[in-house]
Amino acid sequence: MASVYSTLTYWLVDHPNIGNFTWTEGETLGSTVFFVFVVVTAYLSATFLLRHVMVSLPSLGPRILKPITAVHSLILCLLSLTMAVGCTLSLASSADIVPSHLTARFFQAICLPLDVKPSGPLFFWAQIFYLSKILEFGDTLLIILGKSFQRLSFLHVYHHAVVVIMCFVWLRTRQSMFPFGLVANSTVHVIMYGYYFLCAIGWRPKWKRLVTDCQVLQFLLAFGFAGWMVQEHVFGSGCSGFWACAFNGVFNASLLALFFNFRSKNYAKKTRMDLWAEMIKDVGQKAIGSKKID
Repeated sequence: MASVYSTLTYWLVDHPNIGNFTWTEGETLGSTVFFVFVVVTAYLSATFLLRHVMVSLPSLGPRILKPITAVHSLILCLLSLTMAVGCTLSLASSADIVPSHLTARFFQAICLPLDVKPSGPLFFWAQIFYLSKILEFGDTLLIILGKSFQRLSFLHVYHHAVVVIMCFVWLRTRQSMFPFGLVANSTVHVIMYGYYFLCAIGWRPKWKRLVTDCQVLQFLLAFGFAGWMVQEHVFGSGCSGFWACAFNGVFNASLLALFFNFRSKNYAKKTRMDLWAEMIKDVGQKAIGSKKID
C-alpha cells in the first residue's frame, strides 16, 4: 500500500511537470480573457446553429451514439478520478502525521492564504479541471446529435458556458475553496460518468440513487464550508479570492433559482419539501451532467 501511495504521489504531485507548474496569465494555455470569450462564444454559437440544423436532419442511431457516448463517458470518468486523486494527494502530500498539520492542510482546501502563488500541484489540477470543462461540451453535442432536444434546456447550456468562466476565475484570482470544489465535483463526476458509461454499454446499474445522493451532499458541504470561509476572511487572516467566491456563490444560487422556478410551475401540487427534493435532484442531474438518469 505504501508503494502505491508513493507511486501515485510521484506521478500526481511530485512529477516535475506538476510540482513546478506555474499559472501565468498570457502564457499558460487558456489563461486569457480572450480565450475564454472565444471558447464560450464558439460553444453558444455552435449549439444554436447545430440545434436548428439537426431539426431537418436524421438523428444518429443508437448503434452510432452509444459507442461514442461510452468513450466520452469513460474518458471523463477516468479524468475525473485522476483529478480527484491528484488534488487530494496535493493537499495531503506535505502534511505531517501531527493532527494540527493535517487540520491545516484540510483548512487550505477551504481558505487559501492571501499571498498564495498560483503555482504547484494544486494549481496544476485546477488548470486541468478548467480545461476538462471544455471537453464536457461533448455532452451538448451528443444531445443534439441524438435529437434529444427536450434535454437541451436553457439551464444545460447556461451551466456549461458559465462553468468555464468560473474555473478561469478560480485560477486568475487564486480563489479559496477551489480545492474542495475540484475534489467534490470530480468525485461526483466519477460516479456520474461511470454510470453513463455502464448504461451506454448495455448495463444499467441499480445504484443510480447514489449519484443524486452524492450531488446533494456536495451542495450541502459547499454551503457549510462557504460559511466557514467567510468567517475566516472577515474575522481571521483573510482568504484569497474572496470576491471570486462571491461570484461562485451567485452562480450556484442562480442555478438553484432557475430550478425552483421550473419546479414551482410543474409541481404546484407537491409539498414544499417535495419541491426542494426534486429541485436539488435536478440541479445535480441537469446542471452538472445535463443527462437524465433513468
